[in-house]
Amino acid sequence: MNYSYNSLLSFTHNVFRQMGCSENDAQTAAKVLVSADLRGIDSHGVARLSGYHRLWEKKRINTQPIIKIVHETPSTATVQADSALGLVAAPFAMQLAIDKAKIAGSGWVAVKGSNHFGIAGEHAMMALNENMIGIAMTNASPLVAPTWSTDRLLGTNPMAFAIPAGNEPAFVADFATTTAANGKLEILQRTGKQAPDGWIQSKDGSSSNDPFSLSSGGALLPLGSDKEHGSHKGYCLGSVVDIFSAVLSGANYGPWVPPFVAFLDPPNDPVGEGIGHFFGAMRIDAFRPADEFLYHMDNWIRTFRSAATVAGQEQVVIPGDPEREMSIIREQEGIPLNEKVISDLKELAEKLQISFPNPNS
Repeated sequence: MNYSYNSLLSFTHNVFRQMGCSENDAQTAAKVLVSADLRGIDSHGVARLSGYHRLWEKKRINTQPIIKIVHETPSTATVQADSALGLVAAPFAMQLAIDKAKIAGSGWVAVKGSNHFGIAGEHAMMALNENMIGIAMTNASPLVAPTWSTDRLLGTNPMAFAIPAGNEPAFVADFATTTAANGKLEILQRTGKQAPDGWIQSKDGSSSNDPFSLSSGGALLPLGSDKEHGSHKGYCLGSVVDIFSAVLSGANYGPWVPPFVAFLDPPNDPVGEGIGHFFGAMRIDAFRPADEFLYHMDNWIRTFRSAATVAGQEQVVIPGDPEREMSIIREQEGIPLNEKVISDLKELAEKLQISFPNPNS
């Protein structure tokens, strides 16, 4: 069944208000979360809303945080998020990076003491409003085994880059540093499908197609799947995100990152504070005249979009195109929700004594 963007936005806002968020924070968090559904990233949208609520019930999310800057230079800062929703802490930090870039040419902000922040691309794209390049990344629960290991030491650790263009739509690359994000496994679990080869390994390190493998000690695989196909490069990328987001900020890193699921407690020997993020904003005119850059970005995009294709493919895809096109479709036709997600959200609505929207409303 399909639900309108506005109805899901209103419902999500009401959930966050019931959890104790201020009006402004509830609006911010709801917008970030539902933007994932609008852009077709169903693994990171309202399907995760109950997960946030369960973490709040366990007192692992603070809905009335005092987010503050604890270290600062003209172009950099470290933010202590006070266990806030990452959906709230991330926009705060990204805006800080943008404000610093306006003055210094670029701004860089690390965050500690946070939680899951939704889709990275939504935060990076904030810079586009100022004609800047935006960067966002975060570490995450340790579900990923480094190349040649059976230990789960890294998260899916996504990164996003948003780059403005002139007349063409912006270039927006938003991707996990694993072959597939954990949310993709959750979708397979809900739909009863097997995982493709190269997504996960079993507890002993052998290949697995069972989307429930992680619950029996298995692990997600770095981008590339195995050494022969370049998994060491995905492992490097995930490590860089972990170091920038956590070692640099003072958040937990590696196996100490708190789990997103509420039924697992965080490690009792933390090396930092909460989950970590890292954000950057760069003014184009700090490097060359902006109009020149935008002209050549248009040229770059058109060149790649018109590239010769292999048999059976119509066009080379520019990063950001699928999500932008999906947003247009879902704004018109509504956002489809899986039956299990609908049931989960209705149960949450009943628990909080708020109404759940009707389909296509």
